[in-house]
Amino acid sequence: MMDNSIENKKFDCSRGCTVERNDQGEAECNYRQGCCKLEVYDWLKGVGQEQYKDLFEVRFKNTRKGIYVNASGQTVKTGDIVIVEANTGHDVGIVTLEGPVVGHQMKTKRIAPDSPDIRKIYRKAKLFDIEKWQEAIGREHEVMIRSRQIAAELGLEMKIGDVEFQGDGTKAIFYYIADGRVDFRQLIKVFAEEFRIRIEMKQIGARQEAGLIGGLGVCGRELCCSNYISTFQSITTSAARIQDLSLNPQKLAGQCGKLKCCLNYETAVYLDAQTRIPKVSQPLEFQDGQAFLMKTDILKEVMYFSYDKGSLANLYPLEAWEVREIIMMNRNGQKPESLQKDVAPAAPEFVSAVGDDSITRFDEARKKKKNNHRRKGRGGNNRGGDNGPRKA
Repeated sequence: MMDNSIENKKFDCSRGCTVERNDQGEAECNYRQGCCKLEVYDWLKGVGQEQYKDLFEVRFKNTRKGIYVNASGQTVKTGDIVIVEANTGHDVGIVTLEGPVVGHQMKTKRIAPDSPDIRKIYRKAKLFDIEKWQEAIGREHEVMIRSRQIAAELGLEMKIGDVEFQGDGTKAIFYYIADGRVDFRQLIKVFAEEFRIRIEMKQIGARQEAGLIGGLGVCGRELCCSNYISTFQSITTSAARIQDLSLNPQKLAGQCGKLKCCLNYETAVYLDAQTRIPKVSQPLEFQDGQAFLMKTDILKEVMYFSYDKGSLANLYPLEAWEVREIIMMNRNGQKPESLQKDVAPAAPEFVSAVGDDSITRFDEARKKKKNNHRRKGRGGNNRGGDNGPRKA
């Protein structure tokens, strides 16, 4: 039987907290670190530094977070729900980072500790603030669906991917994707009349939308754009060509429909390895014929040659430095004796698993066991034919 406390608990993974009602019906929000997108691990937890003692990282919905200074006079720590300064009104967020690591984040984002642009933490959130915050959050999904319908009715070429309400419920941020310029004048008027709130339209790219929504990649891990990538680099098909990957758009594209960010991760390693691999523009000359380059293992720096240009049956591996020496010999008019004499044909580097899960794979073992039982019944290996106890 499931515990009632678990049934009543709501996991808000977009903001990294759990929400539940206590016995008095009051809302209780608790910070849950594992849910946070673009999470930063506090590897200096417990270490104090005077310069950053009043600076905190405050998280809002999905990937939106910022650095705030504690001007409340209250003791603020990681996990506290706080009221912070906003452009209009106030917002509600969760403190997710404190101490020297905040300084490292500020250097990454190029924010000076004494910058006047750093906004303030007014105070810790009270029960009334949390109730209002949760009420605003409860409207987000309904408003997002309705806003998409309105945009479609107005014939605007855009996609609204997410809606985030401000903590006081007076303002909402509409995240949208559009290929071209969109005229929002009529749209904002309709939104303001329909939802009775202040409107902010924020354009994002397809990769940023994937980071907001989150999910799992084909590798089985959390999407990189949702896990740690905050700045997106340009990715081209040349990264796939360098790694000798198949140019299949279905395999190279991520959930955002763009080329996967991970294509850039190992590109530098392949570029470095390719500097040690010679370029083969023509077949290698041997005394028993010409050897054609069929494929190259870039990371192992091994090149595979065959005497038959149209067949991959008999491939002979050569190290990159050996190929370089043979090319120099050919330029000097010299030909090695034979590729077959020095190196044996390469065997496949994979083991086929076909038949491993066949339902008949145990039949032979059962037959052997059955035959063993029959042999034991007949006397096994004893020539006397009697395995039982003998009478004295």
